[in-house]
Amino acid sequence: MRVLVVEDQAELADDIADGLRDQGIGADVAYDGPAGLEKALMNSYDVVILDRDLPEVHGDAVCATLVGARSTARVLMLTAAATVGDRVQGLNLGADDYLGKPFAFEELVARVRALGRRERAAVPLIVRGDIMFDRARRRASRAGRPLSLTRKEMGVLEELLAADGGVVSAEELLDRVWDENADPFTRTVTVTIGRLRRKLGEPDPIDTVVGSGYRLP
Repeated sequence: MRVLVVEDQAELADDIADGLRDQGIGADVAYDGPAGLEKALMNSYDVVILDRDLPEVHGDAVCATLVGARSTARVLMLTAAATVGDRVQGLNLGADDYLGKPFAFEELVARVRALGRRERAAVPLIVRGDIMFDRARRRASRAGRPLSLTRKEMGVLEELLAADGGVVSAEELLDRVWDENADPFTRTVTVTIGRLRRKLGEPDPIDTVVGSGYRLP
């Protein structure tokens, strides 16, 4: 999952992004409306965490622009104004969820994950061959054997399973599982695929399609 945090309080924005990364969620940051819009329209995000009271371009305008541009990202709007009227107004603009400040970080993560699942698939359980992945519980197994995966390994496995036999390029994996801070010229994806293969065991279920990427046939 990849998330964009648009928040003008830099310390809060960085804290949210760092916390999401600790949870295995790729997180990018923008500190004002124009930068948030540029990133949201140029990249593919599952969720945009959007502060409503942004300088330069108000959060309401950012949300309306994303909805008008048919962005597939779900919008979680944040604001210190959390009356019923404020929440209704934000939702009427096209936001998918609304969270008042201050908030518990655990609740923010739960809402982000819920929005991400809503966008990506209605079915929380993916089964391909003898591999089973429970999106809701973030658990994976092969032939009934639980797999002890890091968050990045789990993210890569989820992307390969979700492709339903299709090829997923290294660039797509880097974009979906990591964030904009990931160096595209490193062997991060290759190394993670190697570790995932070892944990999945034999026979190796991951095909390498030379020049294209990886797939679970």
